[in-house]
Amino acid sequence: MVWEIKTRYDLDSPSVFSAMLQVPRDKFSPKEYRHSAYGDSPVPIGHGQTMSQPYTVAFMTDLLNLKGKERVLEIGTGSGYQAAILSLLAKEVFTIEIIEDLARKARKKLAKLNFKNVYTKAGTGGVGWLEKAPFDAILVTAGIEGEVPQVLFDQLKEGGVLVAPVGKGSDKMMTKFFKGEDRKIKKEEHGIFHFVPFVRK
Repeated sequence: MVWEIKTRYDLDSPSVFSAMLQVPRDKFSPKEYRHSAYGDSPVPIGHGQTMSQPYTVAFMTDLLNLKGKERVLEIGTGSGYQAAILSLLAKEVFTIEIIEDLARKARKKLAKLNFKNVYTKAGTGGVGWLEKAPFDAILVTAGIEGEVPQVLFDQLKEGGVLVAPVGKGSDKMMTKFFKGEDRKIKKEEHGIFHFVPFVRK
């Protein structure tokens, strides 16, 4: 899986690849899809949601440029796989899932696999996680129609980074936002990706 990402997409991110090699992707897949867990494609996880393809996970994680001391907020826990990757690259990961069944299953799986620095809750990611803010980095794992909620930028530290797929329709522009010391937001665009929609309520 990692070899395919490196050779097919020319992505070079040793720390992200190291984390991916340590996280058993098949353990986060429903039993009926475990045979395809290491292919470079999304995996259905129920409720109309998917576990993103490995390349997308690697690319988004690489954009965060984590060094190991960060507190990260993830919007959209899904299977818990992305949170597990983040947990090996950051100090703490706080992850929110609006679908209670997925949140419960992800929490159970992460605990079983001994990812102790991941904190999961069921709720809407559109309001962030105020009591745990501010965050060094925020990752949104669902496609945002329109603009990133301002409340997420409010919970991002000065000097922090927010990565989210943004745009109209199912094809979203992968966007990296920077929050400067003057609290102004700058952004970079990194190509088109396909995502399930972001649910605000």
